[in-house]
Amino acid sequence: MITILDKIISVFLYMLPWSDALKYGNNIFQNFPLSKIFIIPTLPIFIIERSLPIGSFLVFLLLFIGIAKNPRVSYFIRFNAMQALLLKLILIIFNYLEILFIQLSGSFFRLDILEIIIFISSLAIVIYASTQCIRGIEPDIPGISASAKMQI
Repeated sequence: MITILDKIISVFLYMLPWSDALKYGNNIFQNFPLSKIFIIPTLPIFIIERSLPIGSFLVFLLLFIGIAKNPRVSYFIRFNAMQALLLKLILIIFNYLEILFIQLSGSFFRLDILEIIIFISSLAIVIYASTQCIRGIEPDIPGISASAKMQI
């Protein structure tokens, strides 16, 4: 039985990768100032991650060890925590690839179109996953859901 608290916690878990995806939305935020409203749900995560020098790493470990791998936590929350962590890892890889590209090209050429695609894709995934969590259904994100189930 999935409780309302499980649903709320699961929706909140998807704010973790969303907070990482926000940096790819700078162009959208500049061109459409009203879109800054998408930042509001991530404020608690920003506060937690920025309050400590390695806050982002500690949040990641807390979610991985404390929730995703803890059999006492409901399966619904563990599954959504693992999916959120995998989405966060994908965004971290994109970030490092962007840094590598800038270093190798020797310029500050920005990959604006790729950043917008990453931002909009992340927004779509977060909206889909949050909607499914509110409905009490496991979000089936292609490629990620299977990996999350294998890790639990």
